[in-house]
Amino acid sequence: MDASTGNAGPRTRRLHRKVIAISIGAALGGFLFGFDSSVINGAVDSIAGEFALSDAVTGFAVASALLGCAVGAWFAGTLADRLGRVRVMVISAAVFLVSAIGSGFAFGVYDLIAWRIVGGLAIGAASVIAPAYIAEVAPAAFRGRLGSLQQLAIVTGIFAALLSDESLAGAAGGASEELFLGLEAWRWMFMVAAIPAVVYGGIALTLPESPRYLVERHRDHEAAAVLTEYTGEPDPQGRIAAIRSSLAGDEHLSLADLRGTSFGLKPIVWTGILLSVLQQFVGINVIFYYSTALWQAVGFDESDAFTTSTITSLTNIVVTVIAIALVDKIGRRILLLVGSAGMTVSLGIMAIAFSQATLDAAGDASLPGAWAPVALIAANLFVVFFGATWGPVVWVLLGEMFPNRIRAAALAVAAAAQWLANFTITMTFPIIAGWSLAIAYGFYAAMALVSFWFVLKRVRETKGVELEDMPEEASLA
Repeated sequence: MDASTGNAGPRTRRLHRKVIAISIGAALGGFLFGFDSSVINGAVDSIAGEFALSDAVTGFAVASALLGCAVGAWFAGTLADRLGRVRVMVISAAVFLVSAIGSGFAFGVYDLIAWRIVGGLAIGAASVIAPAYIAEVAPAAFRGRLGSLQQLAIVTGIFAALLSDESLAGAAGGASEELFLGLEAWRWMFMVAAIPAVVYGGIALTLPESPRYLVERHRDHEAAAVLTEYTGEPDPQGRIAAIRSSLAGDEHLSLADLRGTSFGLKPIVWTGILLSVLQQFVGINVIFYYSTALWQAVGFDESDAFTTSTITSLTNIVVTVIAIALVDKIGRRILLLVGSAGMTVSLGIMAIAFSQATLDAAGDASLPGAWAPVALIAANLFVVFFGATWGPVVWVLLGEMFPNRIRAAALAVAAAAQWLANFTITMTFPIIAGWSLAIAYGFYAAMALVSFWFVLKRVRETKGVELEDMPEEASLA
């Protein structure tokens, strides 16, 4: 008996090329996510100099988009249930386009922050819709690989942003130098984001609606067409019946329906929230938001720091591809455990390395002897372990771990928590780093260790389970 389907014998359905295509299209929202998250990397120092910012204000300028992301993620589930997944994608692309142009023409730091928050609304919504949509169109046997496309798109967006930043700064002779039309290179770094926004919006318009949304709206004929044409479902009517059963009673579902006996929420919702928070509390985005400034602080010039950050990002893409190959073979749980262990060790080494840093008369840090390459190697090992495990797998789990009737709302809450955690880490890093980089990376190492314990005690395997069969305690040990 197949546990995931309830039918005798395993499903042998092959992966339909059209479901790959629409999953890639939806995952492009992750590209915007990654691009917007990292595009400010090459502009941090220039913005701080342009507007004479303190460390605290610089941190807020970098992190401000994440507040918008949290709000966008929070409301995305409700919007997706009312308007449909595809319409929310299109709206997100349009809002992000406006934000990219506005950020490039910002006349002050508060103006820039406002435009970054607007862009965050779009990114937060896309971060919820993409994994939900992919999980809802993907066959269970391939859901992990297709769900991982979200993270692949994110890290590709990060790489593209860093490469774009490096190219623009190089062409201008520095991020603060004029490039075109009397505008500095750092302004063009933001405006280039308009290109992927237009591409994402155009592709989103071609995507079919999620069959689960269509069934919820009693558009069974359209749902059957999507299941047959795009996913290769051999029994669309049977699948529609299973979807309808799993959706029973959710016509008026709201965030209030996530309430439970565990500190006010259902246990499965807390599992998603804590997975999201721990994914950010290991400090991965410090590497991608501040890496250029970080490597300059330990002796690299601006050009070399850009190149080092770009190489790190490329490494992240490669290991994400490895994760895609493994997630449906060895499962989600073991990947998370391996990642937690590897991140704990690599971050611990970084903490030790930066504890050896010395400060010059200007207050800039430098690493003596072999500690600089040790820190660089440890940072890249951290990226490898995160990129092959926690990066893609958490997004896969968030897209699939919740039962159909609460998926959109629960995913919205978990994603909002992730963005708030991201904001907290991003905002506090410049302040903590001003005290000691060793303290910062020591904290991230401790969080990686906590993540290992959390997965060991609280997360179960979801590989191969149909979405319609996800119980509300599926992720609890």
